[in-house]
Amino acid sequence: MPRGLLMVLCGLALVGMATAVVKFHSGTGSDWLTWSLFLIGVPLLLAGLVGIRWNWSAMASVMYGTVGLALDLSTIAGIVAGKGGTEDLLFLSGLSGVLNFSLIVLGGHAFVEWMQGPPPRGSRPPSPRSPSSTSGA
Repeated sequence: MPRGLLMVLCGLALVGMATAVVKFHSGTGSDWLTWSLFLIGVPLLLAGLVGIRWNWSAMASVMYGTVGLALDLSTIAGIVAGKGGTEDLLFLSGLSGVLNFSLIVLGGHAFVEWMQGPPPRGSRPPSPRSPSSTSGA
């Protein structure tokens, strides 16, 4: 089981909880409940599916990480451009961006690994020489 992938998904859920708390207390997001489901519920659901080794959960994690990274980059760009937000949200978006990038890499690796199947057993020894062989050694 890819522990790194599970750790990143759980880390994203924790960052999602912190983001939901910041958005709720700052009053910047009226739809904080919807975002909470996306930022907390989806990573936990994906972690459960990865835990039972459902093959396509790794690819779903890659897709979630791609969308999350795009949202993080747009949030960071908006805060830096002065369109609103706090330093807390900037830090959480940066941390989430790093975790989402890690999710893309680890999820892609897990998906390829799971789809290849188990590696072949060790190599077989060479066949012994035939007694009727005409080669003179």
